[in-house]
Amino acid sequence: MTLRPKSILPRGLYGRSALILIIPVVMIQLVVSINFIQRHYEGVTRQMAEGLVPQIGILRERLGDPGGNTGAAAIATALDMAIAPAVGPPPAADLRDFWDLSGRAVIATFRAELAGLKAVELVDGPPRSVRLWLQDVVITVPRRRVSASNPHQLLVLMIATSLLMTLVAIYFLRMQLRPITRLAEAAEAFGKGQRLPYRPRGAQEVRAAGKAFLDMRGRIERQIEQRTLMLSGISHDLRTPLTRLKLGLAMLPEDDETRALSGDVAQMQRMVDEFLAFVRGDAMEEPTLADPAALARAVVENAVRAGHDVRWLPSEATVGSISLRPMAVARALDNLVGNAVRHGTRAEVSLLVGERSVRLVVEDNGPGIPADRRDEAILPFTRLDSARDPNRGGGVGLGLSIAADVALSHGGQLRLGDSARLGGLRAELVLAR
Repeated sequence: MTLRPKSILPRGLYGRSALILIIPVVMIQLVVSINFIQRHYEGVTRQMAEGLVPQIGILRERLGDPGGNTGAAAIATALDMAIAPAVGPPPAADLRDFWDLSGRAVIATFRAELAGLKAVELVDGPPRSVRLWLQDVVITVPRRRVSASNPHQLLVLMIATSLLMTLVAIYFLRMQLRPITRLAEAAEAFGKGQRLPYRPRGAQEVRAAGKAFLDMRGRIERQIEQRTLMLSGISHDLRTPLTRLKLGLAMLPEDDETRALSGDVAQMQRMVDEFLAFVRGDAMEEPTLADPAALARAVVENAVRAGHDVRWLPSEATVGSISLRPMAVARALDNLVGNAVRHGTRAEVSLLVGERSVRLVVEDNGPGIPADRRDEAILPFTRLDSARDPNRGGGVGLGLSIAADVALSHGGQLRLGDSARLGGLRAELVLAR
């Protein structure tokens, strides 16, 4: 499995900004630390080892004099060294730990400066020391005299300072990203039909984006309000003559002509109600906590009481109560169920629970809608040429449009597909949690 750069990067802006901040700091620290340790400490080690070469030379000269062993021992003690006869053969090669970087400089220096040197043994201790195997003697020198001390204090100070500055930078980064997060939350809530209080803050660009969002939200809310008021007035004006027509027909003798006229008036009444429901959407209802499973069961029970073959398929997963507009969701689901039983003989309703959404699924055994016409079927006032025409059965083709509008106002969408179980249409009303 090949990992792409996008798959391993954090998805959030905060995580990516933190990486942009931390990675250069870490890389600079590594480069500086490696170069400093390699160049400075190896150079210091080399100079300290070269400073011991004349002292070791004095000891070798003293050993060559008659009775010089006693004098050499005294000089070695005075120079903080130890000298002893060689016991056994010297090591076959110079000995040092592979992580001992300064030890490499110590061996190289002594090899270059001391003639007749057989082996250099770096003893890890305690105590840490350097053993120089010469012809017949072994000279032991404390390690502190030939190499600089490990840069622990410098490294600790460097790491502590880097961590402190990184924490300070992350704090200021969070302060800069918080207004963006609040803007995203306000936009997401507005997409779900909720209105969170929001005030532009942060950098100039973020304030400009926040102000543009508030202006957009205000225009959309005014447009929805004007649309609702306009259609409410139209509905009221149309219902008055419809009521007079109903009253007049009721006063006439009942015959085939009056029954036909009554059917036309009832159809006009349904059209007016459907127009109003489509334009009004769920703008007049406030979000509340409700159980979508309970809403779905209630819609199924109403359909069963109306004589339709509709089944509720219980789900093993439970979602509980979520924030939604119950009447709008029930109306959208009722439209989907009505569409299913109008074009088929059997329908099934189920609830699928996801991490970020819930899906109310309606399936039927009708003719379905061709894949290339599904987007068109959701549009209002669209007449399909296929057997699955949403305008059949006395409607005006707004059932799917109303359901799609309700789903969008809840941060979701309406998906149309094929039902694998019943062979007809599968409609998913997706609601964000």
